[in-house]
Amino acid sequence: MPHPTGRSPKRALVAPLAAAALLTGTLIGLQAPSAQAAGSVVKVTGSQGNWQLTVDGAPYQVKGLTWGPAVADATKYLPDLASMGVNTIRTWGTDATSQPLFDAAAANGVKVIAGFWLQPGGGPGSGGCVNYVTDTSYKDQMLAEFPKWVDTYKDNPGVLMWNVGNESTLGLQNCFSGDELEAQRNAYTTFVNDIAKKIHQVDSNHPVTSTDAWTGAWPYYKRNAPDLDLYAVNAYNAVCNIRSDWEQGGYTKPYIVTETGPAGEWEVPDDANGVPDEPTDLQKADGYTKAWGCITGHKGVALGATMFHYGTEDDFGGIWFNLLPGGLKRLSYYSVKKAYGGDTSNDNTPPVISQMTVDHATDGVPAGGQLHIATQATDPNGDPVTYQVLFSSNYIDQNKALVAADTTVGGDGSLTAKVPDKVGVYKVYVRATDGHGNAGIEARSVRVVAPPVNGTDVAQGKPATASTAQTDPTGGCPCPAGNAVDGKFDTRWASDWSDPQWVQVDLGSSTTFKHIQLAWESAYARAYRIETSQDGQNWTTVKSVDNGDGNIDDFDVSGTGRYVRLTGTQRGTGYGYSLYEFGVYS
Repeated sequence: MPHPTGRSPKRALVAPLAAAALLTGTLIGLQAPSAQAAGSVVKVTGSQGNWQLTVDGAPYQVKGLTWGPAVADATKYLPDLASMGVNTIRTWGTDATSQPLFDAAAANGVKVIAGFWLQPGGGPGSGGCVNYVTDTSYKDQMLAEFPKWVDTYKDNPGVLMWNVGNESTLGLQNCFSGDELEAQRNAYTTFVNDIAKKIHQVDSNHPVTSTDAWTGAWPYYKRNAPDLDLYAVNAYNAVCNIRSDWEQGGYTKPYIVTETGPAGEWEVPDDANGVPDEPTDLQKADGYTKAWGCITGHKGVALGATMFHYGTEDDFGGIWFNLLPGGLKRLSYYSVKKAYGGDTSNDNTPPVISQMTVDHATDGVPAGGQLHIATQATDPNGDPVTYQVLFSSNYIDQNKALVAADTTVGGDGSLTAKVPDKVGVYKVYVRATDGHGNAGIEARSVRVVAPPVNGTDVAQGKPATASTAQTDPTGGCPCPAGNAVDGKFDTRWASDWSDPQWVQVDLGSSTTFKHIQLAWESAYARAYRIETSQDGQNWTTVKSVDNGDGNIDDFDVSGTGRYVRLTGTQRGTGYGYSLYEFGVYS
């Protein structure tokens, strides 16, 4: 959501996957007939450091993936999961719509780690601040609701275990601080234990666990949740540290890893444009292999994993993590399949992009201009490769959609694509497909800048004032008027959330100008005027606009004055006016 400063906020720390956002629609589906077989008896057996999970007395290692598709598509995708060697899927919510998923899983020899969502699940960046010390109403509601669904599905053979919560111990830092945060974390994990006890009363045949985003949550579980049968943690690039954390923490329960894979956005360095440097396809595939090696290496303690993510969303997050965005299989898909012992002998695998170089990625490509990309891709099976270029504006406005660009493919593998019309740092993707349901995808960042203007920007560096200016540092501000005339496209002026608002520049003396260029941020003006004045009191309008779209506004004018003012009369969003640059050219 855009920040009250009039723009989308700076990238916040994102803990291991705010998975709820990817699960929209996951638990919606048609009711299917109940599976007829009896439910399994699942136990955690053994002793300290020598545990195992058993299903009906037989050893069971969790070879899993987190579940992304809609429940209605369960019968479509479960056979594919089973062919990968997957025996387990993990969900984040369980309710009246879940039965078809349990049934389809059971029909394909797959079991479900069935989740129950608690606020503020999803780690940093997630909402819903429950007070676990005082909010008895919320706790009573969950204590009644979760065991009800356990009772509903406990005899379904698709159930492996119950999982209470997701990353809330970490996520509580969004709601509280200091001693109160500690009190809330203790109260939350105590409440998880209350739920575990209730579930055990209803169902003695399936274990109960609880997931958090870091092993730093485990001391709270150790202290407050003795009724959990095992622990669970989400860990991506840090997955190989879990073993030492477990050993040093003196824990007496085994664990599973409920999300893991390649390094996430929060774990990689920023690139030259200041945005997270996304791993390559090869690095992502290696991330799954490494994770599985570290998990299986902790024998007798780590009981398996549900790696992230069997999802089909074809968007910013989907490209980063999904094994088959848009239904196209990635190198990571085959990496997981190999790790889990699926038969890969006859697989046709994706193209591999070994080179992707973006011209003028950091010094900037003019908005609406042409971007040149050098690529090199090979297909292991010798299949013809088709290319597509796409853009994401996620780091500008948090819009995670991918927008396909008009692209020309050169004979030497070079690509030319039209860049968006709005300034800012974009992710640009090259997708190489082989016609057999596979894709290689690489991503880089590119800075889009305002088109060059003939003439001199007489406003640059001159004194500027405004009707209002945002000061809140959480949105990347202070954002004073002077930022609109500093010649930089990574600073901005941002106003309050009201109409009208204005920003003006003092040129120092009466000056004739012929062109205006406005570079808007995501909070733009739908309607505005450009005005001049000799004395700063009496104004003449030289240009009116009533159909602004937030892109670069370039237009010729004929004006003379010491002062030039932009007056916004209708905002294009619910936020303020936000302007990177106010160029006045002579």
